Amino acid sequence: MVVDPHQQPARVRPSVVTISSYLLMFYAALSVLSLIIGLSTLGTFQDVYRDAFAGTEAEGSEGVIAFALVGGSIVSLLFAVGLVVLALLNNRGKNVARIITWVVGGIALCCSGLALAGTAAGNAMGGQTSGDVPSQEEINRRLDEALPSWYEPVTLLLTVLSIIALLAALILLALPKANEFFRKQEPAWEPPVPGAAYPAYPSTPGQPGYPPTPGYPSAPGEPGHPQAGPTPGAPGQPGGPEQGGEAHPGSDRPGPTPPPVS
Repeated sequence: MVVDPHQQPARVRPSVVTISSYLLMFYAALSVLSLIIGLSTLGTFQDVYRDAFAGTEAEGSEGVIAFALVGGSIVSLLFAVGLVVLALLNNRGKNVARIITWVVGGIALCCSGLALAGTAAGNAMGGQTSGDVPSQEEINRRLDEALPSWYEPVTLLLTVLSIIALLAALILLALPKANEFFRKQEPAWEPPVPGAAYPAYPSTPGQPGYPPTPGYPSAPGEPGHPQAGPTPGAPGQPGGPEQGGEAHPGSDRPGPTPPPVS
């Protein structure tokens, strides 16, 4: 198998990111389970509130309560689906998905915390009432009689587990190993290959390129230096006198006649 030298090595996902994604999916599963339980007991809630508010100024408000229960369940389901999608993106190292996970998870934590606090406050409320409307204590007593015995402890357990799982998932995404995984990967440095030419720098737009440097012509000889000729008077060379001394006047060589001696 041929390995591309320009391909960056795949990042190894740390265990904290994997566990965080599993916790987000676990939170989604708990939310779906809570939705199923809530829809299965919706009719019981409506009957209890209808009987409790019958003949009072709050008669007919059981529909509003049912709408609030269904609406809360749908919102919780949307949070669950969104967190599952974000968990899959987190596994791929998408930093934007991690930021959105913190935002959506923080909102879901607030909603779950408020629901848990509302349940605790409703159970702790006394017999205060307004007008002819039954007190919250009376309504809770009727709900305990009508609902299955497992309903309250199971719903409380699901809410607590959801809060713990979501909080742990958000914390794991903020650990140093997760930060290193989500950090933008720098391009890998490639050592130069022996014998390879360096890439040329591109010319600036609008600026003409440099012409190539002309080469030096190869000269067969050094110009301006004449060849050495024969030395005058050398033996065997034309134009030189013969060996045996200098020529005397009156010899057979032509030339001007010397003046007479007085």
